Amino acid sequence: MQRDILFLESVCTHNIWGGSRLREEFGYPVEGNDLGECWGISAHPNGECVVAGGEFAGMHLSEVWSRHPELFGKLDYDRFPLLIKIIDARDNLSIQVHPDDAYAMEHENGSFGKTECWYVLDCPEDASIIIGHNAGTKEELADMIANGKWNDFIRELPVKKGDFMQIDPGTVHAIKGGLLILETQQNSDITYRVYDYDRLSGGKPRELHIEKSIDVITVPAKSAEDSIKSVTDLPKNELCKLYDCDYYKVFKLNLEGEVCFEQKYPFLNMSVIEGSGSINGVTVKKGDHFILPYGYGEVQAEGIMELMASTV
Repeated sequence: MQRDILFLESVCTHNIWGGSRLREEFGYPVEGNDLGECWGISAHPNGECVVAGGEFAGMHLSEVWSRHPELFGKLDYDRFPLLIKIIDARDNLSIQVHPDDAYAMEHENGSFGKTECWYVLDCPEDASIIIGHNAGTKEELADMIANGKWNDFIRELPVKKGDFMQIDPGTVHAIKGGLLILETQQNSDITYRVYDYDRLSGGKPRELHIEKSIDVITVPAKSAEDSIKSVTDLPKNELCKLYDCDYYKVFKLNLEGEVCFEQKYPFLNMSVIEGSGSINGVTVKKGDHFILPYGYGEVQAEGIMELMASTV
């Protein structure tokens, strides 16, 4: 018997830098013009998704994970390992860095670290993004941060729709205003802010994490050439792998018509980022997030749509 698709109810967050595209373009029913993130597939306590229908309707994803490990290939993790977000940056996000597993385990109460990657859903023509820095040594890094030499420190690179970026722990990074991003990451909410443009939230500056940031920033940074790659020329009707690392595999499917493939992974997260169609006869549209469980079998996708997918 084929297992049900796990459709999830997204959780949207209000952020100082957020906008309105998550409501206007993706149809999430949340008021406000400060919607920064849609947590589309999440079992994290800071924004946990509920199963929308079927046998597990009303259950949190973390409950399904713990009670029904057979749906996820009985993986050896103590929690659902991934978190999928759509990020709408009306304004610049803070300049930040994430720790790895070892540092987070020691300093953040047993949390996972945060390895993540970005796919650019949309951006202005002249868009840029912050990835990496220009310090040559830890001493130079600490001096630049302590003395606010942000123009010297920060590395800003041009970016366009259809670009993909892997953000390893220790990478200085920031999404800039105007970008719409799909983020695939470890199930973690640990972020160290290095600089926040001296903005006020509720009349006060947001907390910075300077010492921890200096601890974890990788010096020197990965080269600019290795930081961004375009993935716009992918073949149609094929589940194309964009990236594979210790924490996740990320795919994109550009569908025009129909395609069949085998769900051969422990689970397969899927997010519809454009268009509409069906998965094994079930209607899906832009903004839908769902999980194809272990042993799901043959997947028949039809329609005109773009989907991002991930697994471990």
